[in-house]
Amino acid sequence: MVLSKESLQLQALRGATTTDCNSTEAIEASVKELVNELVKRNKLEPKQIVSITFSATKDLDACFPASIARQQEGWQNVALIDCQQMHVKSDLKRCIRILAHVWLATNQKPQHTYLREAISLRPDRSRNP
Repeated sequence: MVLSKESLQLQALRGATTTDCNSTEAIEASVKELVNELVKRNKLEPKQIVSITFSATKDLDACFPASIARQQEGWQNVALIDCQQMHVKSDLKRCIRILAHVWLATNQKPQHTYLREAISLRPDRSRNP
């Protein structure tokens, strides 16, 4: 994508997914699926991604989601961080949320990405583009 700075605007993309269990392998699979789908739906190149914050529910502590995302090709300049999601008793279990700040074309509609059981969090934003 070749765009001038005048044709870009900073956007926040939201998304979430769940994982089957609290293991490095399960979290890795869910994070990769979420990141890949967010990139695909928004036609993102690494240089468009400014930062990503991952949050995880307290029942996920086997690994850091950002460390998995950091393995993406071309993401060495993307600021990544993890935090624990605020605990609410009725919250979705084993949930990983994402907040990505990206540069999108001014005429491009952001495509938020909710997968697996996390579709229930935002059914209005869970439809495929």
